Amino acid sequence: MSKRRAIVNKVIFGISASLALLTTPMAAAKNVIFFLGDGMGISTVTAARIFAGQQQGLAGEEYDLAFDKFDNVALIKTYNTDAQVADSAGTITAIMTGQKTRIGVIGINASAERDNCDAALKARLTSLAELAEDKGLRTGIVSTARITHATPAGAYAHTANRNWEDSSSLPDAARDAGCQDIALQLIETNHGDGPDVIFGGGRAQFFPISQADPEYKEWGGKRNDGRNLVEEWLARSTHRKYVWNRKDFLDLGSEGSSLEAPPGQWLGLFEPSHMKFEADRSKDRGGEPSLLEMTKVALAEMQKSKDGYFLLIEAGRIDHAHHAGNAYRALVDTVMLSDSVQWVVDNANLRETLVLVTADHSHTMTINGYPRRGNPILGLVELPAEGNLGGDDSATEKAAKREFAKDATGLPYTTLSYANGGGYKKRRLDLSKIDTEDVDYQQLATVPMYSETHAGEDVAAYAIGLNAVKVRGVMEQNELYYVMHGALFD
Repeated sequence: MSKRRAIVNKVIFGISASLALLTTPMAAAKNVIFFLGDGMGISTVTAARIFAGQQQGLAGEEYDLAFDKFDNVALIKTYNTDAQVADSAGTITAIMTGQKTRIGVIGINASAERDNCDAALKARLTSLAELAEDKGLRTGIVSTARITHATPAGAYAHTANRNWEDSSSLPDAARDAGCQDIALQLIETNHGDGPDVIFGGGRAQFFPISQADPEYKEWGGKRNDGRNLVEEWLARSTHRKYVWNRKDFLDLGSEGSSLEAPPGQWLGLFEPSHMKFEADRSKDRGGEPSLLEMTKVALAEMQKSKDGYFLLIEAGRIDHAHHAGNAYRALVDTVMLSDSVQWVVDNANLRETLVLVTADHSHTMTINGYPRRGNPILGLVELPAEGNLGGDDSATEKAAKREFAKDATGLPYTTLSYANGGGYKKRRLDLSKIDTEDVDYQQLATVPMYSETHAGEDVAAYAIGLNAVKVRGVMEQNELYYVMHGALFD
């Protein structure tokens, strides 16, 4: 063989080998980072995308959230075994255990009815986080909701009622039958040494009624059993630390951010109940970290593991803003989730990490009314008539040219509204006299209810990294468990 022919063959072989690396399935991921936007239905994603783009001076529709760029996308069926429209407890159980279950229960199968402690004790399901602990992986839970709320509790709790968050909410009959409240289950885990990072709200669930909150002296804990679960948690290891405000949190992050720093276990509880909405966070008395800041510190701690890790990160307050019929806060929290996802994508090794983003269920917020391109997503619907965009006109001239769409009663309306909730009005308001882009504005609703409800349509799942190709088509919600399980263990 001539020297030239040998060189050509070598080049061809090298190209073939490179192509083989691109097309051959790679080894299973060591790590899973699971993001959940609570209540982040597809209409929320669309509106948040436009909102984020408009915040940057764009028309908005062409903008992309971080997970919009993922190649692997699926529609997810969210129903519970006994409910057409799901709640966060049954859905997180499906995602974390691989089995759909009833509405309102966590970490147990559908054989146990809600509120039945005896049945729940016999119907326990092991969560993915618990499996990871059993195998020596590091685990973390981050949420802007109470850490005992449905989604974060899905990583470690097993209960016949999602509301049994502390000793005062656990019925005496359930306690006598051997059931534990959710906060106590986090502290007294039988799986490894429990989560290594726990960041969120819900201080009151861990402290006795007699103990004043460090941030709100007028508040006490919620435990009527006299136990201080934070002290009990700290007493079990010298490598544990607890923080409750942003200053101490940032010090904790600086102390442990280096990969050379020894692994520790960190508990941060930043509010007696849920953490602040991102739109209100700067006004917090004691200061609290953002979802992005918690994500950065949690991931740095997870990356100290040589055996892999599982990290759950929830933007829990998207859901709460929707329940209040307040789209502004829901969209701001969704954008913060997107920022957190982008940071993870930029800082995690995707060759050995699966990043999965999804929602547990949707909400009844709709986007409607034929607004013009670039119409403020929180504003009144402006008709796409010629001249509305204003060309080179001044801002004053553009405003003067606006022509608002009118409903059947002759009044203007907004692009965003809700199918039900507290925004119902017996008499339609003249919204031309109201700032619908204000942070506190409550969108109009069709059906009167004290609180807006979840919606039952499919939600989206987005995946990147190894095993991400399994997120395709239309999937049952519990199938996401097997995608993550395969990434960690197969």
